[in-house]
Amino acid sequence: MARYTGPKTKISRRYGVFLGGSPKAFENKSYPPGQHGPKGSRRKQTDYSIALAEKQKLRHQYGVLERQFRRYFEIASRRRGVTGVILLQLLETRLDNVVQKMGFSKTLRGARQMVGHGHVTVNGRKTNISSMNLKAGDVVAVKESEKSKRLGKRGVELTQIVTIPDWLLVDKDNLSGTVVRIPSREEINPIVNEQLVVELYAR
Repeated sequence: MARYTGPKTKISRRYGVFLGGSPKAFENKSYPPGQHGPKGSRRKQTDYSIALAEKQKLRHQYGVLERQFRRYFEIASRRRGVTGVILLQLLETRLDNVVQKMGFSKTLRGARQMVGHGHVTVNGRKTNISSMNLKAGDVVAVKESEKSKRLGKRGVELTQIVTIPDWLLVDKDNLSGTVVRIPSREEINPIVNEQLVVELYAR
């Protein structure tokens, strides 16, 4: 399955939660897209369809493919702890997500492009792997080049009103930040019931 590259607002309307695109457009039409959208939003759902929708919302939130998502679940299920929370932490600490949360890019897609084009370093080393999972103590920075700095500063300008999560420490002047700790479930504040996702894969 290819990564979805269409309108984010359409996906937001499909699942009834904002996942990107135009907030105003989503607020005006929060029901599913299509001529049967308003009626479809009242359609009775099965337990399976609800759990599937939760998984899809989480996939689209972090922009990962199905096979990537399953791999994250398999990793989470092998680790000690609550599988659903560990799954959320693996997704939340992806490099592209952290670059966006630090305010160096307005969108996740933009953050992924920054990483993919080599504009970001982790612990002083350039990387182009947007799916890299970060750990406590890792330092993320915009690369020391004119083009990279320009992109990073532009991102900071566009995200000035965005609150930086407490689990990240960011130096916007130097375009760098540190992962202080792995975020808790409360700090991630998920838009889904992750336990339903765990139960879906356990079927």
